[in-house]
Amino acid sequence: MECSSILWRRLDAPGHDACRLEARGDERRLEGTAVWLHEGVPARLAYQVESEAAWRSRRGTVRWWIGAREVAIEIARSPAGAWTLDGTAVDGLEDCADLDLGFTPATNLLVLRRLDLAVGSAARASVAWLDVDAGTLVRLPQDYARRSPERYAYASPDHGYAAELEVAPNGFVRRYPGLWEALAEVPG
Repeated sequence: MECSSILWRRLDAPGHDACRLEARGDERRLEGTAVWLHEGVPARLAYQVESEAAWRSRRGTVRWWIGAREVAIEIARSPAGAWTLDGTAVDGLEDCADLDLGFTPATNLLVLRRLDLAVGSAARASVAWLDVDAGTLVRLPQDYARRSPERYAYASPDHGYAAELEVAPNGFVRRYPGLWEALAEVPG
């Protein structure tokens, strides 16, 4: 069994995220909790994403509170690639293999592991992206180009974000410029 963990500090608002990756047989699971100030209000989001051995997402859950508001979301991907959000079909995501939780850097690990890019290679991954504020699951293209064993050029064209990510050997992003930086990690 592989087990690794990481603690990030949020850079654009006061906050932290602690995440653990467990890989056992054909099961992969990311589990974590993010806490920060959301528009001046304390927020806590607990999340879990399960994927198969090839790192394609199967399901995810997010439970959070922001101030007095509480929300729970369940996301699933069928073996045929159909996505649901709280049991309701979400069209247009059938070719998305990855679930990206927009509030944490944890889910970039799933894409990086699945793509398994060699140094000098690049790929576009369209992910099913959870927008927590809107409560929606939408397609989000992401571009990755592996510059070295620990560095990837990353771009999210729909959000106008591009940066060089520093990544640990286990796939966790150590440095996500302007958004997150690792404070501690256990490699596994």
